[in-house]
Amino acid sequence: MLTNEVMYKALVDKDVSYEGSFIAAVKTTGIFCRPTCTARKPKPENVEFFKTTQEAILKGYRPCKVCSPLGKFGETPEEIRSILSELEADPSLKFKDWDLLQRGVEPSMIRRWFLKNHGITFQAYQRMFRINSAFQKIQQGEAVTSAAFDAGYESLSGFTDSFKSVFGVSPSNSKDKQVINIKRLETPLGTMFAGAVEKGICLLEFSNRKRLETELKDLSKRLNANVIQGANKHFDQLERELEEYFDGKRKTFTVPLFMPGTDFQQTVWEKLQTIPYGDTRSYKQQAAAIDKPEAVRAVGNANGMNRISIIVPCHRVIGEDGSLTGYGGGLLRKQWLLDFERKNQ
Repeated sequence: MLTNEVMYKALVDKDVSYEGSFIAAVKTTGIFCRPTCTARKPKPENVEFFKTTQEAILKGYRPCKVCSPLGKFGETPEEIRSILSELEADPSLKFKDWDLLQRGVEPSMIRRWFLKNHGITFQAYQRMFRINSAFQKIQQGEAVTSAAFDAGYESLSGFTDSFKSVFGVSPSNSKDKQVINIKRLETPLGTMFAGAVEKGICLLEFSNRKRLETELKDLSKRLNANVIQGANKHFDQLERELEEYFDGKRKTFTVPLFMPGTDFQQTVWEKLQTIPYGDTRSYKQQAAAIDKPEAVRAVGNANGMNRISIIVPCHRVIGEDGSLTGYGGGLLRKQWLLDFERKNQ
């Protein structure tokens, strides 16, 4: 239950799992914040909690300038989005500190942002983006030399060394290799990471999902693929459909999916996608739906192995007694998604 005591503790702890669950308004300043705000915390008696930003605004509160509660949690700053767009359009670009300053971006800011949100430096991100661009062109039949120079490399030997350090093989021997492209997405419930291959989206998880690293390693092993930050043809459609979903305008998804797993897991995941928007099923009902009524626990395990949140809606499966049971994104997010879908049916 989201009691005032629970919400205040989450506010003090800056607990990311509560993003989207409540808004905290400070009576003494007239400002409202998201749960993860880094500003100094008020005394409990000076805090009023709301479910939405609209409720806080109607009570006369103003949005905090520190945590920007009217925006998406973890949203990429506009100046960084602009630079990333330029890189997607031309991976051969090489942004130096001077280039960033000319665009009004402080180099130290963009370095901190990439280390915090991607775990790598901005320069490393650019290198990975160039390598990925060249890899895709080679996979499509382009000559190694032209792919290297198109990606901004000035020497073939330098490109070959960089390529080997990422893929473990030379460019000419990489035909049997795959890449899982990774992209960071912002949603009302927090940051997510999407993964995609040629056939479709293979991963969509919240960034604080405990099994995220394990899932990436498993996908990499199954597909003989390297995980690399970079563009993928399926990401634009995924982002568009997720935005429509969170706006309450989309109830089904059409973006292609690629879900490697056992035959049983794939049967369970396919059946998950038949649960109507705004509805729920018990694990027992799901087991009966695949003609294996005795396999309730196995169905639960397969649900837990689902790598594609929201689109493959394991959040719609609950206990037979109506309890929420487990969810990789956290029970608060599960409750939020169920309430949101019921409201927008």
